[in-house]
Amino acid sequence: QSTAGTIDLYYGDESQVSETGYVPYGWQFEDEEVFIEVAKGKSLNCFGMISRKSELIFKTTDQSINADFIKTQLDEFSLSIQKPTVLVLDNARIHTARKIKERFKFWQQRGLYIFYLPPYSPQLNICERLWKELKARWIKPENYQSADSLFYAVQLALMAVGQELVINFSDYCL
Repeated sequence: QSTAGTIDLYYGDESQVSETGYVPYGWQFEDEEVFIEVAKGKSLNCFGMISRKSELIFKTTDQSINADFIKTQLDEFSLSIQKPTVLVLDNARIHTARKIKERFKFWQQRGLYIFYLPPYSPQLNICERLWKELKARWIKPENYQSADSLFYAVQLALMAVGQELVINFSDYCL
């Protein structure tokens, strides 16, 4: 239905970007000792909803993302939709909280429908790919010089999604 244009389809998720950095993997020579110092730093929490056309709606905060935050974002989102819209979410507690489920009828009256993925299936949520691209490719090492420069880089990258930064999602597989 999304491909035919009868509904809008978004995938939602949250992630965190931190001064600590993003190191998905590493390697070293046998005779080499490599380590990364443990450091605590400021972090920025991100909630995003992305379509397969790389249309992104996002909100960042330095506060924790909880069910109240998600409820507020979905309330605002439901006011902006133009046609029936399905939002795919994982089974995180903040997505399945009572205060979220209590809003289903209200959102459905506005045309917003929530669909939950099966448990333990992050590979089915294309928003996970957004966070990987953000952390692994779009944020550069020099952006980690300060919390301000890092958070500014995150905002710039997320605002550029769908324009200068595009993720090409397949219609048939992830």
